[in-house]
Parts: sequence; structure tokens; C-alpha cells
Amino acid sequence: MDIRIPELNQVLIAGRLTRDPELRFTQKGLGVASFSLAANRPHKDPVSGEWKDDTTFITVNVWGEAAERCKEKLKKGSPVMVEGRLINSEYTDKAGQKRKEIKINARRVQSLAKSGPEAGEVPSHREVGERPEVEPRSDSNGIEEIPF
Repeated sequence: MDIRIPELNQVLIAGRLTRDPELRFTQKGLGVASFSLAANRPHKDPVSGEWKDDTTFITVNVWGEAAERCKEKLKKGSPVMVEGRLINSEYTDKAGQKRKEIKINARRVQSLAKSGPEAGEVPSHREVGERPEVEPRSDSNGIEEIPF
């Protein structure tokens, strides 16, 4: 039996930065900001009845001009919403052990802080000139057609 599974890799997560964004540049001058995000899920412990937080930590990479704006506007503790896709990363740690990590390659980072005109969305790479892999099309009613 041939089952057709759509190729979908989209993440939407909200949390707080665990550290200030680090900004680096590629050899071609393209900026990349990296930060770690802590996302909490409150749940009630069935044994004790106490409310506890289940915290997930994930690394986020932001590219281009959006990376530079993240460095300017975000800091440790900033609440943000991140939209992007998951990517795998492999590296060797200081002890020589091979490690794997799942990261988010952000398309959009939006600050959730209420701090006046500086708060708001950090535009995605699409808004600074790069084209996405696949553009959804709209019909005359404004309904998007998602290509599979």
C-alpha cells in the first residue's frame, strides 16, 4: 500500500530567551543571530496535586537583516513567538563525543513585550529580499492554495 504523506516542517513556539542573542556573520557578510528559547507547559502533578512547569529549551537561528534586529531589540528574558522550521545539527563536543541537536531556523520572530513602538515583529528573510521555497497562491476569494 502506497501512503502519501505531505512534507510539512513548520513550528510555532512561544517562550522567553534564556540568553542575549549572539550575532555572527558568514564570510559573505550575511548575519545570523542565535539564541535559546525556553517554552513552558504548566501541568498538574497527579500524585502531589501541585502545578509544575515542563520546560523545553531549543536553539533558534535567525538570518539576514532580521538577525541584526534581533540583536538590537531582544535580550535575555524577552518574550517572543517564533515561526520557522526544524533543522538537524551535528557537532563534536569538548570531550570528543558526537552530538545531535534539533534547532529552529526562524522565518519570523515577534516580540511579545509591551514596550511601546520598539516592540513588534522582526521581519523574516522573505521580507528582506529572499524568496521562500514555495509560495502559496491565492484564488479570487483570498483563499490560499497550499502546493503539495
